[in-house]
Order: sequence, then C-alpha cells, then structure tokens
Amino acid sequence: MNPPEPASSTHLPTSGSFGVPDDRPVDTGVPGVPPNPPKKDHGRAGRNLPAAVASAVVLLGAIAASLAFFKTAFMVIVVIAVVVAVWELHQGLAAKDIDLPEQPLMVGGAVMVVVAYFFGAPALVTATAVTALALMLWLLQRGVDGYVRNASASVFALIYVPFLGSFVALLLAEGGATGFDRFDDGVRAVIAFILITVASDVGGYVAGVLFGRHPMAPVISPKKSWEGFAGSAVFCVVGGILLMVLLLDADWWIGVALGLITVVMATLGDLCESVIKRDLGVKDMSQIVPGHGGLMDRLDSLLATAAPIWLLLHYLVF
Repeated sequence: MNPPEPASSTHLPTSGSFGVPDDRPVDTGVPGVPPNPPKKDHGRAGRNLPAAVASAVVLLGAIAASLAFFKTAFMVIVVIAVVVAVWELHQGLAAKDIDLPEQPLMVGGAVMVVVAYFFGAPALVTATAVTALALMLWLLQRGVDGYVRNASASVFALIYVPFLGSFVALLLAEGGATGFDRFDDGVRAVIAFILITVASDVGGYVAGVLFGRHPMAPVISPKKSWEGFAGSAVFCVVGGILLMVLLLDADWWIGVALGLITVVMATLGDLCESVIKRDLGVKDMSQIVPGHGGLMDRLDSLLATAAPIWLLLHYLVF
C-alpha cells in the first residue's frame, strides 16, 4: 500500500467536490503553524447573504444614479469595472506564472470602451486589433522566454474583458452618444440588459437553493444544478417579456428570445469563469466585493450576455 500523500500548503479545498461544506480545520502543512480555521458555513446559499445584498444595492444604486442624471457618466463605471477586472485577471494568472502586461491592458481597455461609445462597432473592432498588436509589441521588451504564453494570455484577457465589456457601451450609445434625452433608447437598453441578467442570477440562485438536486457540471461548478438552470429560464423568459412590452415597447416574442439567449449565455459565462478559477486554483478572483468575492465573479454573466443582447436589440428593437 502506498503511503498517504502529504497535505499541500496551497489551494486546499474548503468544500467537498460537490459543494458540501467541510468544517474541519485545514492543515497548513508548515511545522509550527497552526491549522487554518474553517471558513464560516453559509449553508446552501454558499455566501454571506447580507453582505452580498448590501454590495448589490450599492452597485446598482451607483449605476442607477449615473443613468438617471447623465448617462455618459455610466461609461466611467464601465471603465472602472474593466480596469479592476484586468487587475484581478493579472493577479489570478500570476498563479500559473503568466504575467499580463497590466498597464497597457488597462489603458487599451479604457480606450476601447470610449471608442465603442462614441464611434460604434467598427471603431471597436479597429481599437481591439490595434490594442492586441500593441500588447504583443510591449511584450517584446521582456525577451523570448514566456513570450507565447504571456502574449496568448494577453489577447485572451483583451477579448474576455475589454472587448466584451465594450458592448455595454454600444448598448448605451443606441440613443446617441451626445444630444440625447435623459431616458432614451440607450438608457432603456442598459436597464433591460442589467435586469434580465440579474433575473437569470436570481432565478438560478433561488431555484438552486430550494430545489437543486441534480448537478449540471459537478466537476466545474458543483453547486450549479439543472433545477437552478430551469429557475433561471423561467425568470428570464418572464422578465424578457415584461421588459419588451413595458420598457422597450416591442413585441412579446422578442422578449422570449431575449430570455432564452440570456439564460444560455449567462450560464455559459458562469461556467467559463468557474473553469478559469478551478484551473488557477482559486475560489474567488479577489475579495473586493463583500459577499460576492471578486468583481469578475459578478461580471461573468454580464460579459457573456452583453454582445448577444446588443445584437438582438440593435437589429430587432431599435
């Protein structure tokens, strides 16, 4: 019989492979260092619910205020989100010895958001290509070792965060970047985008906590269940119909399409983020948002749904 392997000192799980909380102390593996105390068990919710609700209220309040008083101010929030998300990716990928060119990514990402808002989709494509080339040129100064690894990860990060995030700017620009009414098409499009994505998260969360029995992808995301997916689908379809009829003054069937697209893309976005975190060996990308973890842990669904929602609204509604 082979002797048992020693406990690893890094990336030790605090829950079972199917999301069952483990209340045992975690051995650090370092002589003289006491075991880490177990993390507080938040039950099937899997998070500190009061802190999560408070954080969500603050974030949504900031978004609502920017949209209500001067919609271009919302672009500041989008740029800040892109910068913070790039910082989180830089920290996370460092665990795999991948060193993103953080500052050029942040600057290029901010430029992409602004360009998309003022000049539209063709300008966004051009800005993305130019930023990708600039990143590869920037990495030349580091030499040959690790160039392909870092350049590939940089282009991945560029597409994943700034490019997909810039579709929010395209949504807001539907009512015009300048000379707009306070509650124009762009503002209503962003409100619909945020609410339908929140509906997916809330529906999946409620149905998953109350009825979740059958894991959807136990290896990737143990707590995500088919019952939760069904709850997301119901919330998204109903929410999509209501948003189309009451907010966007469009046909109800477009709301059904909006709901189905959102639930599929939001779920895929969540699963992709889970794969990234498992590969990096982290539970959350950071702890910058109380009760939620990192900002990327909240942006995964929004990033995945922004582009298809813009396409749907741009060609079928506006």
